[in-house]
Amino acid sequence: MEKVERLISIIMILLKKDIVATKEFAQLFNVSKRTILRDMETLSLSNIPIYSVHGIHGGYGIMDEYKVDKRLLSSSDLENILTALGGLEQILISEEVEITIKKMEAMVHPISLKSSVRLSFYDWEGRSEILQTLKTCQESIIGRKLISFDYIDKNSMITNRIVEPYQLHFSETSWYLKGFCLHRQSYRTFKLSRIDNLNMDEETFIPRDYTLEQNEAGYQPQLVTIKALIVPSIKDQFIERYGRKSIENFNSEYFLATIHIPQNNIGFQFLASFGTNLEIVEPQSYVEEFRNYLLKMVNKYSRKL
Repeated sequence: MEKVERLISIIMILLKKDIVATKEFAQLFNVSKRTILRDMETLSLSNIPIYSVHGIHGGYGIMDEYKVDKRLLSSSDLENILTALGGLEQILISEEVEITIKKMEAMVHPISLKSSVRLSFYDWEGRSEILQTLKTCQESIIGRKLISFDYIDKNSMITNRIVEPYQLHFSETSWYLKGFCLHRQSYRTFKLSRIDNLNMDEETFIPRDYTLEQNEAGYQPQLVTIKALIVPSIKDQFIERYGRKSIENFNSEYFLATIHIPQNNIGFQFLASFGTNLEIVEPQSYVEEFRNYLLKMVNKYSRKL
């Protein structure tokens, strides 16, 4: 049994029992008493309120305040987590999530497993193709191992990269890897669908003292505020994305939406996806840029074969 699994098991046992002897833990996990002592130190350093009791009937316990009626999580809490995991199973690493779901289902009464909430996502075919890349990246992050790969940028330029991987990030419909690029000597975010010939090296690295969130601002596109007339049939999509305050009545046919859009092709693509159900009215400069974008698209289909 791996150390992490043993630590989790120790917590679960202490949540159910009052005092457990060191010898009992050692026999249960087939390890030495010294190993159990180190485990308890690890848990204490992780802010788990473990306490020791000396004497014949001594051992280790966990503070009652932490147990929450003998459980770290209530049945309702577990159901909520299972609901989220079940819905995200299609976009996360399926095998890992499946194991976690089974473990948590065993902690919930069978009658309680019928959740009142269900999440569903499209099971894109390309998502299954990227599964191996995800697994390799995750293994390298956990093992602190360097990875190398060919990266294809938006202009189809290919460069070879050696990276210290730190975090996998799922945004909208795409997976990204965040890490330190040894070639660029700076932190970079790589889109997994643009990674090819990925390899995990045997060489390990010492994590840098850096918070990834501090570098997030460098990846935020410049936004522009626009006003657009939208038909009632797409109103709900704008409410889900921008909130009800972004929508106001205009006339019997249209609503007026005030939204923030990336001032680049990503913003144009998003707006174009609504077809004739949307019309940008302000600012005029953005209207012109969007018109030029659409004209280029039309020209592709206007050429004679």
